[in-house]
Amino acid sequence: MGLKSKYTAHIAVAASAVAISLAAWGATTLTDTEAAARTGAGAQDTPEGRTKDPAQGPPPVSKVRMPQGIAHAAEAGGKAVNITIDDGPDPQWTPKVLEVLKQHDVKAVFCMVGPRAKEFPDLVRRIVADGHRLCDHTTSHDTAMDKKSVAYQRQQILDAKKMIEDAAGGAKVEYYRAPGGAFTPDSRRIAAEAGMRPLGWNVDTKDFEKPGTGAIVSTVKNELSNGPTILFHDGGGDRDQTVEALKQVLPWLKEQGRTFSFPVRTTP
Repeated sequence: MGLKSKYTAHIAVAASAVAISLAAWGATTLTDTEAAARTGAGAQDTPEGRTKDPAQGPPPVSKVRMPQGIAHAAEAGGKAVNITIDDGPDPQWTPKVLEVLKQHDVKAVFCMVGPRAKEFPDLVRRIVADGHRLCDHTTSHDTAMDKKSVAYQRQQILDAKKMIEDAAGGAKVEYYRAPGGAFTPDSRRIAAEAGMRPLGWNVDTKDFEKPGTGAIVSTVKNELSNGPTILFHDGGGDRDQTVEALKQVLPWLKEQGRTFSFPVRTTP
């Protein structure tokens, strides 16, 4: 091959290499552009920094909007029940209630009055350490708060939430229960916007009236068909009858094939 032919062949090879490189660059650019377009259309960056294709379904929701409806159902469904304990914490009765719950391997929701939680932070932390959940029961347990202004309701709810969470060392308050069931649309909205599910009950044991241990136990047995959420108290007075009733009620529930759960939070 002559010198001119060799030179011509060399130029052809070089041009071919450049063409291939340009084609590869163009494909890469197109891929990036398409990815950006998909991201703009609804795909989200994954934790690893990759783009998720919409065909794989919506991305995980990082913050669930809390329903404002009053919860009664159990998370576990079926024959599960929810034990809820109101008006504490109390330095005399809360530890006794906790001990009974631990003996029977039962978790409960403790609906706390804000200043009580602030006064007894060690009890709040013990409740959390034992695996129970926290509930906001306002700052002053005003059973007529449904007749008060929205600003009053907001202060009662949000101030108590902060007191409880501060006492708990960072654990979140997951529910809100209005004193005496004095819910309003505004109080439910305020609670839900703060990440707390409004919490009702199905069985009111009326243990706060101290009707006798037998009467408390009978109320649970007779009214359990109303629904799964059972109301007891660890504050507001002498709770000896409550402690004794729990010692009977918890094993009886297990004998009936009942399991124990927490109230629903994110479903209607």
